[in-house]
Amino acid sequence: MKYLKSLESFAMVVYLARWLLLSCVLGALAGTASAVFLFALDLATGTRVAHPWLLWLLPFAGLATGWVYLRFGQSVEGGNNLLIDEIHDPQKIVPKRMGPLVLAATVVTHLFGGSAGREGTAVQMGGALADRITHLLGLGREDRRILLMGGIAAGFASVFGTPLAGAIFGLEVLAIGRLRYDALLVCVASALAADQVCRLWGIEHTVYTIPFVPHASAAGLASAIVAGIAFGLVGMLFADSTHALSAFVKRKIAWAPARPFVGGAVVAVAATALGVPQFLGLGIPTIVQAFQQPLPVYDFAGKFAFTVVTLASGFKGGEVTPLFYIGATLGNALGHVLALPMPVLAGLGFVAVFAGAANTPIASTVMAIELFGADIGVYAALACVVAYLFSGHTGIYRAQRVGQAKHPLLPAGVRLSEIPALRRARRDEARAASEVN
Repeated sequence: MKYLKSLESFAMVVYLARWLLLSCVLGALAGTASAVFLFALDLATGTRVAHPWLLWLLPFAGLATGWVYLRFGQSVEGGNNLLIDEIHDPQKIVPKRMGPLVLAATVVTHLFGGSAGREGTAVQMGGALADRITHLLGLGREDRRILLMGGIAAGFASVFGTPLAGAIFGLEVLAIGRLRYDALLVCVASALAADQVCRLWGIEHTVYTIPFVPHASAAGLASAIVAGIAFGLVGMLFADSTHALSAFVKRKIAWAPARPFVGGAVVAVAATALGVPQFLGLGIPTIVQAFQQPLPVYDFAGKFAFTVVTLASGFKGGEVTPLFYIGATLGNALGHVLALPMPVLAGLGFVAVFAGAANTPIASTVMAIELFGADIGVYAALACVVAYLFSGHTGIYRAQRVGQAKHPLLPAGVRLSEIPALRRARRDEARAASEVN
């Protein structure tokens, strides 16, 4: 028995050393890639703010982006969904061009004023780097799956400066209601390494301050529940609207490069006519203001609309930072009617709309604690879980699988993209049965 325990301990030491080494290499590469990306993004944003006329070139930037992806990027068009599919069902190597293409396309989106985020870019770069490591080292199918999850965690952690949330995101984003513990060490180590390396390159992440979080009370917890319902419904509406508009645009505009051209024209004309530059780009200054002062109650809806048009028409970037904006400004608006301080509700919205739209309540709760402090933990957990439940079986990542359904009417293993067809089939069966009876 002692001999077997010694062998087990030795095997675990070997396992630990192997995966820590691979994770640190992956984290260093992903953290460096995120640092380069964030530097470029800051430069692009600063240039656009200094030269507002660049917004009128957004349609042509979209045309160029669409043509490049049509000519060279069709194999990586799936983005985050491609990585999720490869983890669930490995088929082929993630093309090397994924990282450079999405980095350049996202910087172009922000340089010319598109409303998009950044997590999609960092996650795709992390995943592409992870796959290069597996290919160069000749790792097997299961090892590849684990390292891809680490790449997702590393990208998310480094771009937001939230290593614990990034680690959990890499485990949680794959399937609704289920975590993959076989990748726990790799996700944690990769996320920590990527975050530290990104910071060593001089990246400073935005600080959001909540001056005071009240002790848990009946009124406060009830407010968190009500707010969570609103955040979940908005997250669901965002995901459904983006997918629906994307499908509509693809039906109406056959040539792919023309889609972002039209979407860019809509964004440029609307932003100029309405005088709403705050809805362009990442929108971080407005997010910061949401924690400091009352904002117009329509701010969340404006960012919602501009982001849906930008992403659905084919521009590259991510959904998460716009979801932070939408959630923080919606929470700011709810501060007028709910029994929690406005900055607390802004913080809850920041993470809970994301929790609902991405189906990641645990990662979102941990992110709240990392960004705003441990005092908000109880409220954040409640708001994120409620938002997750009320967002239904939809989400911004259509390749997610149903691991544990939010209600017992869906089978495990189905992709989110397959659920509408499954529901239609069940309705047709029910209608046919009623006609027979």
